[in-house]
Amino acid sequence: MRFLDVPTRNLFFTGKGGVGKTSLACATAIRLADRGKRILLVSTDPASNLDEVLVAELSSRPTAIVTVPKLWAMNIDPEQAAHEYRERMVAPYRGILPPAAVQSMEEQFSGSCTLEIAAFDEFAKLLGEPKSTSEYDHVIFDTAPTGHTLRLLSLPSAWSGFMELNTSGTSCLGPLAGLQAQRAVYKSTVNVLANHEETTLVLVTRPENSALREAARTSGELSELGIRNQQLVVNGTFSASDPSDLIACAMQNRCESAMAEMPIDLTRLPQTLIPLSASSLVGISSLRALMAPTKNHDRVLANGRTKDLLQTSNLYSMKSLVEELANGGRGVILTMGKGGVGKTCVSAAIAVALAEKGFQVHLTTTDPAAHLTAVLAGVSMVDLSVSCIDPAQVTAAYRNEVMNTAGANLDEQGKALLEEDLRSPCTEEIAVFRAFAEAVAEGEEGFVVLDTAPTGHTILLLDSALAYHREVTRQTRQMPEPVERLLPRLRDSEFTRVLVVTLPESTPVHEAAKLQEDLRRAEIEPYAWVINQSLISHEICDPILLGRKSAETPFIEEVLSEHANRTVLIPWLVDAPTGLNGLHKLIHQEADLVGQLKSFSMNK
Repeated sequence: MRFLDVPTRNLFFTGKGGVGKTSLACATAIRLADRGKRILLVSTDPASNLDEVLVAELSSRPTAIVTVPKLWAMNIDPEQAAHEYRERMVAPYRGILPPAAVQSMEEQFSGSCTLEIAAFDEFAKLLGEPKSTSEYDHVIFDTAPTGHTLRLLSLPSAWSGFMELNTSGTSCLGPLAGLQAQRAVYKSTVNVLANHEETTLVLVTRPENSALREAARTSGELSELGIRNQQLVVNGTFSASDPSDLIACAMQNRCESAMAEMPIDLTRLPQTLIPLSASSLVGISSLRALMAPTKNHDRVLANGRTKDLLQTSNLYSMKSLVEELANGGRGVILTMGKGGVGKTCVSAAIAVALAEKGFQVHLTTTDPAAHLTAVLAGVSMVDLSVSCIDPAQVTAAYRNEVMNTAGANLDEQGKALLEEDLRSPCTEEIAVFRAFAEAVAEGEEGFVVLDTAPTGHTILLLDSALAYHREVTRQTRQMPEPVERLLPRLRDSEFTRVLVVTLPESTPVHEAAKLQEDLRRAEIEPYAWVINQSLISHEICDPILLGRKSAETPFIEEVLSEHANRTVLIPWLVDAPTGLNGLHKLIHQEADLVGQLKSFSMNK
């Protein structure tokens, strides 16, 4: 680990969802604590899984990890941070202003942007207020997936700039006094992030083309923010130990091909390669082993109940799932789950299959780190349209619309105030949310397949319907029909089909289960689970892959028995599922998997 030779005080782990940021951040924290350093490990991810990886119960305050002396960990909880922030802003006015005025303030502070700025307040304190972490030698940040992280890192400048330009004293967050008080902390945070002697940005990626492209994009955008002390970690490199193992050889070839095509900007960064692990990276011992890999791979025995489950459960192939989805003739199909589980490939394959049946299909994404273009690789079909909800584009369109409607009859001072309000970073959230609602509304006329953002961001998006209603009516005095009917459409099981996508691994499955709970609280019932990239049906002799194959069993069993009404199992494919041929293979080659699994279970 080159970044551990002379580590800076602050270490940030960031990258595309599912590349192993949490595992590497935890392993780094343990390594430094084992050296006798006092370490604070912090997650800024709304969908944090630090608790599961460290096997510890964490909170929004530093918690000692009893199995690792000198290590403390914490989650920045957006909901709790927002509650505390709201109380700081509103409490001084209780008993002074009329109850109706206080209620209006509380409503104003209940938007999704309040969640974000409140969580950022907590993050900024750890970087911008030295005394808050003075008792630690190093602070390690396990950051959210790339798109969210970039927004988080850009907030100091964005909010500072907004406060400098705003003269009205108000914003979508209410009175700016609360923000003005934080200006010194925000400025200090910007300085610490850009100081190469204090902060290192560790870009984590996988030896996969899409992940490497995303890392290169992230590296460039971080450099533009002044964060140039970067190092690259390629996690999960693989070499086959037996040339007769076709799956292992194919995996090695894919890894080597991706590394050979690494974007040139990444080749200039100091690099560390981490071999693929044979086991699930949960628990202190496995995290220590990640830093010192061994060639001894103990095979985990499969759970005997899996035989009965695979024979009796309602297993689907992707082909049969598409047939069911097509029966409705129209509607919305949402793929949701942890970053890096293959939502984009699943979405693209379903969209192509429906278009080939003659349906009008619109494939789009709300993911800030979208890579639909790479997955489709030039696919062009008459009945398939493809788009991306681009934050900059939809925000500009929204601003223009508001100025041309709500601002049309204002005097010059009123227009100036409205323009200031629309410069708030929260305006982007409103614009993206409305674009999402408009995409869902298109399902009335045909099929809309939405490749959604990773779990935490998606839930914030779905949960912001009422907050959006308050905010948009504050600016425009009217509610667009797509937004007004969004939640009823999402809750209509005949109109919206939610596919929960996961990998047969601990963290993706358990995060997907949390997602399902959140959806059900919002009265949205998932239609099916898709377990992607499974090794269970493959003939394998490579010891690392055997370990991973055996470790899949309890998580497939858990999905089948506890979570899913319908389950699709997609095998790890020799050829990457990109382009028309690759997407066809994802749909059609996988169609025989159910039969393979039946045979597999009977021969165990």
